[in-house]
Amino acid sequence: MVDHSKTGHPPVVKVVLAFAAIYFIWGSTYLAIKFAIETIPPFMMAGTRFLVAGSVLYAFMRARGVPRPHRKNWLAAASVGGLLLLGGNGSLVWSEQRVASGLAAILLATIPIWMVLLDSLRKDGARLTGRVVGGLGIGLAGLGILVGPAKLWGSSRVDLLGAGVLMFGALSWSVGSLYSRGAKLPASPFLASAMEMLAGGAMLIMLGFLAGEGKQLHWQAIALRSTAGLFYLIGFGSLLGFTAYIWLLGVVSTARVSTYAYVNPIVAVFIGWVFGGESLSARELLATGTIVAAVALILSHRPQPGAVAPDTEGLPTIDEEQMMGIGGNGLSPAPVPCDQVKAMSDPQTHTGTE
Repeated sequence: MVDHSKTGHPPVVKVVLAFAAIYFIWGSTYLAIKFAIETIPPFMMAGTRFLVAGSVLYAFMRARGVPRPHRKNWLAAASVGGLLLLGGNGSLVWSEQRVASGLAAILLATIPIWMVLLDSLRKDGARLTGRVVGGLGIGLAGLGILVGPAKLWGSSRVDLLGAGVLMFGALSWSVGSLYSRGAKLPASPFLASAMEMLAGGAMLIMLGFLAGEGKQLHWQAIALRSTAGLFYLIGFGSLLGFTAYIWLLGVVSTARVSTYAYVNPIVAVFIGWVFGGESLSARELLATGTIVAAVALILSHRPQPGAVAPDTEGLPTIDEEQMMGIGGNGLSPAPVPCDQVKAMSDPQTHTGTE
């Protein structure tokens, strides 16, 4: 296993800036999605985002001499990209038509909870300990606070259809992350993510046409704020945030990097409130604190089986520590056998979640 506790000492300023990227840039992508889908149909917007980001990253990696992927790599990337981006991110962008961006971030923060549950159901999965079971219970209580009867908590509850679709997205993301552990992906996590973005983006575009978004897309009606949101998601969310994430995995401990899983929802709620004019009720604050506490409890005990990129980015998950072999001196990951590459999911994924 690669030791990510550092043999060298990267500049503190670089580490701080990289953490700022995965904390605040990824945390802000939820509001950027909200802005982008104001005048761009959601599936078309997400598909464009991932096709552009994936094309840039794929071309960059190929130009740096990364070997051309095989057909089996493309099939694996399409499967993972479908689960993570079509199912995960597609659910997110659709739901943000009905749910505030901060609430979407809170609901998707439950992904580590579902990851733990699904992993425990596998034949060789990890058993649930008392602390993990306690974290699961707290997380489910947080969900109950959000979707419970309005009169029970004294404020309106989250839209049930939007919340249900987000839970489906969280489940799809979790299944995709677990499946990707054994998928025949390329050794390079950058190339694998690029391929997943390309495949997932193409699926999102096709879904958009099937949903009739082609007729809803009016180029002249696209607002500047939506355009800015889309470019922000491409440049900052999918490329800059991803690069910072991979670099951090190579220079600081995985436990420290995994803290984004419970910092991002707090950032997203705050940014949505300050810059998006979203309401912030006592119910939402209580649910945020409850779910974040549950995720922190689970991740502090286990080797991060479910830490995922916010905004379901299509980026690597946290358990890259064991298999990815990233060096701490740059952006090129050390090659590993492609059947050992784990969870190449934004964030979000992470990726993404975000």
